[in-house]
Amino acid sequence: MTTELLTERLLLRGWQESDLAPWAAMNADPQVREHFPGLLSRAESDASVARFQADLERRGWGWWAVEVRASGEFIGFAGLDPVEEELPVEGVEVGWRLARSAWGYGFATEAGRAAVEFGFASLDLPEIVAITPVGNVRSQAVMRRLGMTHDPADDFEDPTVPPGPLRHSVVHRLRRGDRPG
Repeated sequence: MTTELLTERLLLRGWQESDLAPWAAMNADPQVREHFPGLLSRAESDASVARFQADLERRGWGWWAVEVRASGEFIGFAGLDPVEEELPVEGVEVGWRLARSAWGYGFATEAGRAAVEFGFASLDLPEIVAITPVGNVRSQAVMRRLGMTHDPADDFEDPTVPPGPLRHSVVHRLRRGDRPG
C-alpha cells in the first residue's frame, strides 16, 4: 500500500493518469531539466512514472507525486529513493523536482521536510543524503534549509552522467540525531 504524506499545503501521493501530461511537460522544459543530462521524451517521462508508481506500490514509499492541497494541482515529485548502485554514496536519498510555476513558494522545502521526517520516523533511517550537480544552487539551498550539511570530501564525479559540468556532484547529509527541531 502506498503511503501518502500530508503537509500544511501539500499532498505527497501515488501517481495518477492525470499527472502524465504535466510531468511530461516538466521533463521537456529546459529550465526544469537544467541540471540533468537532457530532456525526456513523452515515452521516457511516462516510463519514469511507471517505475515510480511500481516502487511506491512495492515499498510503500519512493518518489511521490506532489499536489497542492488547496487546488489539487500536480506540481512535481518529491520523496526518498535508495541511492543508485553505480554511485560512490550509499543509503537513501531525498529529492524533489517541481514545475517552474511552483518555484519560489517553499514547496520543495516543505515536501523535502515531509519526506525526511517519514524516512526517520517510519523507515528508521540513520541518515538521509541528497545529491545534486555542483551548479544546482537552488537545490543546495533547500538541502541547507532541511538541516543537511555538505562535506566536500563526499563530492564525486557521477559515472552515470556524461563528462561535463553536470558530472561533478555534491552530497549533503542529515543524520537522525542532527536534524533540527
